[in-house]
Amino acid sequence: MTAVLRTASDFGISSQDWGAAKEQARLAMIERAKMRGMIPYSDLASKIATVKFVAHDTRLFHLLGEISVDENDAGRGLLSVVVVHKYGDMQPGPGFFLLGQHLGYNTKDLLKFWVDQLRKVHPIWSKSNG
Repeated sequence: MTAVLRTASDFGISSQDWGAAKEQARLAMIERAKMRGMIPYSDLASKIATVKFVAHDTRLFHLLGEISVDENDAGRGLLSVVVVHKYGDMQPGPGFFLLGQHLGYNTKDLLKFWVDQLRKVHPIWSKSNG
């Protein structure tokens, strides 16, 4: 796993609960990607039952990072591209772009990187049954 991410044990969460929360978050993001849409951090947090998160929760950011690393390693891009701010720029937070840079993506143009990831992730899931 990438060094920029912390793990469940860093937050005092059991690996079983962390894994369940990851799967709940992953499925919620996939559902949104199937519709070629996006989901605000707060809406995603409310869909995770195993561990209680809030929109600006550091633990949530690390959970999203782990999911994106797993999905990227599987060749499906950074799934957390669909998780965005509810207000303002309505884009992913800075951690998304830092993770992309850490994984070797060119993030010099943040908007281009974001759109490129959406163009990778949306078609994968909109053509898939999950």
